Amino acid sequence: MKAAETKVDRFLGSNETAFAIPVYQRNYDWAKTQCAQLFKDILAVGRDDNQSGHFIGSIVYVHDDVHAVAALQEFTIIDGQQRLTTLTLIYIAIYRHFLAVGEEREAQRIYKTYLINEFAEDSEKLKLKPTDNNKAALAQMMDPQEAVKVSGYSRLIENFRFFQSGIDASNVATVLKGLSKLIFVNIALDRQKDNPQRIFESLNSTGLELSQADLIRNYILMGLPRKEQEQVFRKFWEPIESNARNLEVNESRVSDFIRDYLTLKQKDIPNKGAVYAKFKERFPLPSSPELMEALVEIRDLSNVYARLLNPSLEPDAEIARELGYIRTLEINVSYPFLMPVYRDFQAGVISRDDFAAVLRLVQSYVWRRAILGLPTNALNKIFMGLYDRVECEGYLTSIQRALMQRGGTQRFPRDAEVLAVLKEKDMYSVKGRTRTYFFDRLENHNNREIVDVTVPGITIEHIFPQNPDPEWRNILDEDDYAAMGEHYLNTIGNLTLSGNNGRLGNKTFTAKRDMNNDGAEQGYRYSRLWLNRDLQTLDHWNVAQIEARAERIAQRFLDVWPAPSVDVLVGSDVEEINIFEAEEPKFKKLEYAVFLGNRLWVTQVSRLYVEVIQHLLSEQPDAFHGTKLGDRIQLAADPASLRQSVQVAEGYFVEGNIDSTTKFERMKFILTELGLEDELFIKFA
Repeated sequence: MKAAETKVDRFLGSNETAFAIPVYQRNYDWAKTQCAQLFKDILAVGRDDNQSGHFIGSIVYVHDDVHAVAALQEFTIIDGQQRLTTLTLIYIAIYRHFLAVGEEREAQRIYKTYLINEFAEDSEKLKLKPTDNNKAALAQMMDPQEAVKVSGYSRLIENFRFFQSGIDASNVATVLKGLSKLIFVNIALDRQKDNPQRIFESLNSTGLELSQADLIRNYILMGLPRKEQEQVFRKFWEPIESNARNLEVNESRVSDFIRDYLTLKQKDIPNKGAVYAKFKERFPLPSSPELMEALVEIRDLSNVYARLLNPSLEPDAEIARELGYIRTLEINVSYPFLMPVYRDFQAGVISRDDFAAVLRLVQSYVWRRAILGLPTNALNKIFMGLYDRVECEGYLTSIQRALMQRGGTQRFPRDAEVLAVLKEKDMYSVKGRTRTYFFDRLENHNNREIVDVTVPGITIEHIFPQNPDPEWRNILDEDDYAAMGEHYLNTIGNLTLSGNNGRLGNKTFTAKRDMNNDGAEQGYRYSRLWLNRDLQTLDHWNVAQIEARAERIAQRFLDVWPAPSVDVLVGSDVEEINIFEAEEPKFKKLEYAVFLGNRLWVTQVSRLYVEVIQHLLSEQPDAFHGTKLGDRIQLAADPASLRQSVQVAEGYFVEGNIDSTTKFERMKFILTELGLEDELFIKFA
């Protein structure tokens, strides 16, 4: 590695030199804010005769790539492409300015010194060689006969126009003078001696804002020869980046996709900021056959991931609708499970009807849990390993059984407990998207003519209003009036959908039912919605009617979000349960335990007790020393102070002369104190 202080104009003005932006680099993404600051700095240093230079950072490149045919020395830019590209845009703007004012000689000096290699072949003339998506824009800027226009949005063009509008006869000399004073650190790497990937990581750790996906892409491609970089990028990474994108908001989801892929493969959920590190752990050699083989699977899974993100890409209308519901509920944690299931559907392993049933099953499981308010953090681990429970014979049934066997906070809520909560739950105050999902599914269940409840104008209507007209007091007895306002207002029995919410307003029930102002049929009597069908023949509205309607809707809820009708196996096939839900362990042995996502093959409660304490003591020692946790487990440095000492760390012991029930209670106490209630599951032998 060689590093030297270099002036920008000398670097860009090097003869027979090209600056290549490799395919693994992220796209040019400087905004006008960064461009404006750089331009301001250039003008300031250009005007200040006392300032000899202005430092703008570093440019790191590999200098061992040479195009023999073109006789050009090619520098592959590893870091600094944003600054280098922006400086090129400024020189193009200066070149176009001189052409416009008739200063041909100055224009050609800029053009031949900073923008092209004059004697290179036509295809190799440009000094800056951007990625393909920017080549067309750059070529148009360089051609004064061409209008600068490419399809789609281009930051290159936007920023070029910014500089073009800012450079005129009054300041062009100052801009050139300022450019001549810009200094950067020129870091040249030799691929045979230096490790470009390691140097790149070091640069990234000091502030280069790259996503986890950017780092993974660079890791895969950077160590390959230039030709292979292009091949691997086109064959694998380009499709992955194209597929893993939320088209609705035009945002990349590649980092999330790789995280879900690693979760599926490793049964361990990486932190969002550690996806790159986990990817390197799984594939320690970036050019290994194992990684190349994995890229085939990653690319193929990205095809189904695209449809999970963008249900409109799915040609089957029913499947697309169910995918849309999953996206509305934001069940992203299910993706590590749904990706391979979706792949099986596309491969013909399961039928269309079974796949649609799986999508509805996921919704039922998650939505029932949401109604009960069960913790969502349990879903990560459930879906992480669910595909492993799939059986080719009885594909759907095996998934249903795996979910129905869950216990404790991971359970599939049964009908009775769901109904008990649903009728009294505040369904008006839940998150907007979730509330829309709820009423959409209720309304459109078994409806051949789908009603789009998301169109402007259709809103949630309180049958008994939030601010009722005084007339309501004259109609209702005092107890009903108070109960409807205090307890029933936002419950399902009192809520419906309406396209005339504003006109219905706070009126009495019969006025809302029969409203037909100007023949526009605003009232419930004229509604075609299922949710209003039972309101059309009622003569009044009170607590009894709300409760009766809540019962009708609750029964429809069970039809829309059913629990699977499968036999839950007992004995050795019963799923592990949370320790807080487990029965007393007296006279029982374990088959295994699952702690913090890792399976522990322990059969004795005493062994589980020691392993849990050993792990937590090593990870969070401060939580035990001199605290009530340490006191509760009788943590001691002197084994002689205990009746039966058991070593749990170097120089530390706990009391082992306690029964299994007490060990269970102490483990539950520790988990509660550390906020790990959902991290220990057991399976009795």
